[in-house]
Amino acid sequence: MGLSDAELIDWLRLIRSDNVGPRTFFSLLTQFGSAHDALEALPELARRGGRLLIRVASRAEAETEIASAHRQKIRFVSWRDAEYPAPLKALEGAPPLLAVRGNPTILTRPAVAIVGSRNASAGGLRITETLARGLGAAGLAIASGLARGVDTRAHEASLKTGTIAVIAGGHERIYPAQNIPLVEAIIANGGAVVTEMPLTWEPRAQDFPRRNRIVSGLSYGVVIVEAAKRSGSLITARLAGEQGREVFAVPGSPLDPRAEGPNDLIRQGATLCAKPEHVIEVLEPIIGGAGLEIEPTRSAFTEEATAFQPTEMPGGAETGRVADLLSPTPIPVDDLVQMSGMPLRVVQIALLELDLAGRLERYGGNRVAIRN
Repeated sequence: MGLSDAELIDWLRLIRSDNVGPRTFFSLLTQFGSAHDALEALPELARRGGRLLIRVASRAEAETEIASAHRQKIRFVSWRDAEYPAPLKALEGAPPLLAVRGNPTILTRPAVAIVGSRNASAGGLRITETLARGLGAAGLAIASGLARGVDTRAHEASLKTGTIAVIAGGHERIYPAQNIPLVEAIIANGGAVVTEMPLTWEPRAQDFPRRNRIVSGLSYGVVIVEAAKRSGSLITARLAGEQGREVFAVPGSPLDPRAEGPNDLIRQGATLCAKPEHVIEVLEPIIGGAGLEIEPTRSAFTEEATAFQPTEMPGGAETGRVADLLSPTPIPVDDLVQMSGMPLRVVQIALLELDLAGRLERYGGNRVAIRN
C-alpha cells in the first residue's frame, strides 16, 4: 500500500531534515511507528544526543517540493509503493523516497547496470553498445549513472528497450548538463530518471557514491566495462559485491590503464563478460520468470516494525554509556547491546539521539561508530 498525501508530506519532511539519512529514517519509523510521530520527537532526540538545535523540514517546504515535482511530472515513489524496485527495497539503507521522472513501472523490470570510464575508448564504447542492446533485447532494463562515456553509451543503446538513469543531484540540476537532451530522450522512450535528492540539489563529490549504491542496488548484476584503478565504477563494483549482486567485468589490454580495474575484478572472482550471453547465462537462473528473490538484511525495515511504540525514552546516563562504548571503529549493534547490558530498544533510541546530534556514523551490516 502506498502513502496517503499526508504521509507523503511527513515522509518527505523527515528525510529532508538534518542528519536523517535512509538508515536513520527507518530506525525512526521502527521506534515511533510513523513519520509524523518521529518528526515530533526529533528536537528532543537531538537535544538528548548533545545538539541543542536541529533543522526539521517544514510542512511548507515539503508542500513546495511536491508541487514543483507535480508541475515537472515527477512522481515520488515510496518504499511502500508497488513500483519501488524490489532488489533495492530489500537493502539496508534503501532510499525511503525516489523522485522519478518518466515511467515508474520500468523500475519493476529486472535490470542490469552497465558502468565504466568517462574517458572510454572506442572499443569500450563499442562493447558497451553491444552489451546494452543485447541485454535490452533479452528483456532486461539497463541502469547506469548518466555520466559521460560508458554510462551515456549504455543509455543511448537501450533507449528503445528501456533504460534507467540514476542521478547524483536533483532533477533540476542534471549533471553533466550536456546530457540533458539524453534525459529527455530517456523520458520520451518510456525510461525513467531517478534520484533520492531534493529537486534543486547541486551534486557534490560525496553524492556520486550514494548514487552508485542505487545503480547497483536496483540491478541484479553490474557490468564494469572500463575503469581505472581508482574510479567511481570500481566503487559501484564494490557496492554490488556488498549487496550480493553479480559482478561482471569486460577484460582489456594490460597496456590500457582503463582495463586495470576490470582485469583486477576478474582476478578477484568477477565473471568475465565479452558478450550479452555471458550475463544472461548467470542471471537467468536467478531471475527466472518470477523475478529475483532477495532475502532482506536483518536491519532492513519491514512494515511490521512500525507497529512497535516505545514506552519511554532512555535517560541521559544510558545515552552517555552507549557513546562511551563506541569508537571510530564500526561495531555491530548486537555487540553494543551485549556490552552495554541494556535492552535493544534503549540502545536503539540512544543511537538515534547520537545520530541526530551528528555524533554517529552508520555502516552496512547494522554497524555503528562514533564520529571523530
